[in-house]
Amino acid sequence: MLSQFFTALRDRRIVGVRGSDGRVHVPPAEYDPVTYEPLTEVVPVAGVGTVVSWTWQPEPLEGQPLDRPFAWALIKLDGADTALLHAVAAEEGSVSTGMRVHAHWVDEPAGAITDIAYFLPGDTPEPVADAPADERDPVTMLVVPSSIEIQHSASLPESTYLRSLREGKLVGARTVGPNGEKGKVYFPPKEADPATGLELNEFVELPDKGTVTTFAIINIPFAGQRIKPPYVAAYVLLDGADIPFLHLVTDIDASEVRMGMRVEAVWKPKDEWGLGIDNISHFRPTGEPDADYDSYKHHL
Repeated sequence: MLSQFFTALRDRRIVGVRGSDGRVHVPPAEYDPVTYEPLTEVVPVAGVGTVVSWTWQPEPLEGQPLDRPFAWALIKLDGADTALLHAVAAEEGSVSTGMRVHAHWVDEPAGAITDIAYFLPGDTPEPVADAPADERDPVTMLVVPSSIEIQHSASLPESTYLRSLREGKLVGARTVGPNGEKGKVYFPPKEADPATGLELNEFVELPDKGTVTTFAIINIPFAGQRIKPPYVAAYVLLDGADIPFLHLVTDIDASEVRMGMRVEAVWKPKDEWGLGIDNISHFRPTGEPDADYDSYKHHL
């Protein structure tokens, strides 16, 4: 059903599917919500409909249908019994429940819901010029980009860690008990020691040298990859730390990376430093003898 829906959009048409109770679902459902049987009866519907519910988007986000304020609306198209979610391009204050709207199509439909650029006020369908028969195969697969943006408020330990990175320093933290007993050094620092629950109340500056504890050789390319395979992602235990952290190890053939190998940080130029561990471009071998296994076996 979805293949027929997207193929119809490519032709600037909208179709739904009829359920066992007679209702027409737009977008089409693959299975009947009443009997759970596959649905097969395709039903054409209009490109004009009625807003049944809506909300205002005052500040559009990247990738949304419009780059100016608009409304998200549930629109029941004429001939359909369920509502379709889409954007309505209208002035603020002009959108209302019961408003009549019509689809505005993109210039070059590709077979996706974005072939409807947005809906506009009015109940007159947009003229669609006759087009030659589309000889392309039906739409059977969609590539849908997705992203997520997270706003995170850094805690005191995180803030100290990030500001130190901007100064070219690696700072961890540990607990110090009332009698001076010292806990493990965590890098990056946390709010509390996971083993005891006590607050990490002492910051510790660490050197930018350490030992590879475990590693993986990445041989398979994937979407968004910034480094050409093969390359090595390794857990590096900084000297003086008790927890290894993940980073890249390069300047050496991937097949030669090994557990216990001594490495040092390669920093980016100072004018490129920001609030992030990527101020370190990668780690490289120091040339020192490998660390003894007993020195890091409890940190794997």
